[in-house]
Amino acid sequence: MNDERIHAFKMQLKPGFVAEYKKRHDELWPELRELLTMAGIIEYYIFLDEATLALFAFQKVAAPDTTAELAALPIMKRWWDYMADLMEVNPDNSPVVAACPEMFRL
Repeated sequence: MNDERIHAFKMQLKPGFVAEYKKRHDELWPELRELLTMAGIIEYYIFLDEATLALFAFQKVAAPDTTAELAALPIMKRWWDYMADLMEVNPDNSPVVAACPEMFRL
């Protein structure tokens, strides 16, 4: 039995921040990378629709999946604060996220 799950979601980048968004992710803090891995994320991709600046994120997560607990952790909140000027965010600076349900798998 495969205990891996897929999480897919959309976020929205603000105009003029494509390069800075890429730069900050290229320089992802080692402690955040470790935290994401410890939460069960084994693959994480973010793609950009250049026409709309929509970001599409895809995570492959292994059990035990503790990604739901990340929002309460100080390092995650600090990352959200760091990224808040680049993208649409909620009042707590977490990114506005729209889940993307699976429609097909090959």
